[in-house]
Amino acid sequence: MRYSWKDSIYLQREELARRLREPLARLAERCASAQGDRDALNAVLCDGFPGIPYCKYLYVVGADGAQLSDNVSSVGIVPGHYARDRSQRPYMKETVPAWGFLLSDAYISLYAHRPSLTALQAIRSGPYTIGYLGADFDLRNLPVTSELYEEPGYWRQIKGDPAIRNTLFQQTRVESPMDRNHEQALSILEELLTERGIFQCQIHFSSGQATIWVADDPFRYRILDHEALTDPDICLVFPRRPYPENALIPQADIARVLDTMRTLRMADENIYLRMASINTFNGVVSLTFSCDGSHYMRYDELLQKDIAFWFGNAA
Repeated sequence: MRYSWKDSIYLQREELARRLREPLARLAERCASAQGDRDALNAVLCDGFPGIPYCKYLYVVGADGAQLSDNVSSVGIVPGHYARDRSQRPYMKETVPAWGFLLSDAYISLYAHRPSLTALQAIRSGPYTIGYLGADFDLRNLPVTSELYEEPGYWRQIKGDPAIRNTLFQQTRVESPMDRNHEQALSILEELLTERGIFQCQIHFSSGQATIWVADDPFRYRILDHEALTDPDICLVFPRRPYPENALIPQADIARVLDTMRTLRMADENIYLRMASINTFNGVVSLTFSCDGSHYMRYDELLQKDIAFWFGNAA
């Protein structure tokens, strides 16, 4: 099953809430009997802290958000937080559901400036909510329980800098070194992508360079400048590698994709391709135009669109 990043967040939060709800509810019941007594609350929190997995701090606040206990951590009481007003913190502004448990959205912590989230469990006396047990979590300490999401394959368009869009027709394409030698440069890139283990390539048409990632050393990028892209000898630097069987772009379509990018670069003087990328494994290409708009789409969708789609019938 393919998960989006939002799906992965939902599954991760659901699992974390499942692990926290019962131990926090039990500890909140113990806090109810100590409410109004700072030392008694601290003692309850210190005793209950080991039972709250992954927790960084425990504390109790009143219904108005004022802190009624000290912070309690794995090393004991952390002074300096008693009577602190938490009412304006992001988690205190969320609505606690009727069942009394809230797992907040992630936020940036006030002191450490790190991604964090807070669980709130209502402390009740009869039918009344008299405060909340708070548990803070540093996202670094939380386990990842959901699968890593995959990028969607559908076409996405992202608008860029409005200042560039507003002056689009006041600028024209200036011939770059790659424009003057585009056939040779793209032939070299085709060889690298199909025969030399390059799986990701960003082509900077306007500056005449390409950034590449090699399957043999995927964590580092390499930059091919104009000189390298006009010298077929550059292919000798990279050993031959079989085209990967699990690549989503067929080997035979690499040349067609690159040729489409060349067409989009040269078709119009005002609206032209500035940068493009191709990734053989996820089958997606990106296109960034002179208007600073970017498009992300599957390679086959790109190949299905003719020039009129991008520039109108006038093209």
